[in-house]
Amino acid sequence: MSFKERFTQDYIIEKFTMGEIPIAEAFNKLFNLNEVNINHSYERRIYREERTLNLQPVENKDKNIEEGEKLKRLLEEMDTLIGLEEVKKIVKDYIAFIKVQKLRESYKLKTSPVVMHMIFKGNPGTGKTTMARIIGKIFKEIGYLKGGELIEVERADLVGEYIGHTAQKTRKVVERALGGVLFIDEAYSLARGGEKDFGKECIDTLVKAMEDYKDKLIIILAGYRDEMNYFLKTNPGLASRFAIQIDFPDYSLDELVQIAEIMYKEREYILDDKSKHYIYRILSEIRNKEIINGNARTVRNLVERSIRYHARRIIKMENISRKDLIYIKKEDLLGEEGTDEEMPCNRDAQCR
Repeated sequence: MSFKERFTQDYIIEKFTMGEIPIAEAFNKLFNLNEVNINHSYERRIYREERTLNLQPVENKDKNIEEGEKLKRLLEEMDTLIGLEEVKKIVKDYIAFIKVQKLRESYKLKTSPVVMHMIFKGNPGTGKTTMARIIGKIFKEIGYLKGGELIEVERADLVGEYIGHTAQKTRKVVERALGGVLFIDEAYSLARGGEKDFGKECIDTLVKAMEDYKDKLIIILAGYRDEMNYFLKTNPGLASRFAIQIDFPDYSLDELVQIAEIMYKEREYILDDKSKHYIYRILSEIRNKEIINGNARTVRNLVERSIRYHARRIIKMENISRKDLIYIKKEDLLGEEGTDEEMPCNRDAQCR
């Protein structure tokens, strides 16, 4: 962080603590330091005088610049995700909140506890795992997490086969995740067996770990919206420990087409004009057949299937050009090359 940015940051936090600007405005200014104008002559004079003292250690200058660039790149990566606008806003709000708490601490002001355990609710393929991975990296860069790695587990990784085994397995997983994000998919399955099920032992162990390692770990529980709401009711103290509960909405058809184009681009394929228009109809038909909305999983299945049919189509050609290798055509989406393979659908759906 440059001297000017540091001075501006100090200026903002002082205005906030004096009650001269509301917290929302402080958050906004902290994310846009370069746009903040220090207008008063007195403040400009302090800036000039403090700058001559060169108070920032030289050895930290490059490190601060590098860390700022990493955080900027991660936020840009998050912003490139299709949709999820409300989710992105919530994440940025908490980044600002943590920064403000650190600044208040540096001024020996009272701080609010920062507990970042989260609940992600939504259908498959709505970006929950992707967002969890980015969150780990972001919160490492702002100093909240030491490592930022994502450890993804499910019931089988946590629940044992006899009394005492579950607590032992769960503690080992928690210890492996320290300094990063522990992401538990289909977390509601931990409560499916009732009072005598070993899943309850896992929940109790997780609750204790959340208290013991509240500043060393982010635990994210994920799953379908209705099932997660029921799950939170099974343990009276569970919901209160997850102050951050985020809904991941289903993607619109327009967003699904954008995701498809990105997936093709990553694989160095291009939809030709006819297939680009037709993919709306294909995705609409698949979605109507799905009991559970597959979202990006549906798109990935469609993309991978069309690439297989593309290969089947062009391998029969005598002279294959670079253009032939790149362009996905309408027939590749339909699979009209003498096959009985069904339209792709989510694993939870019953497609006909």
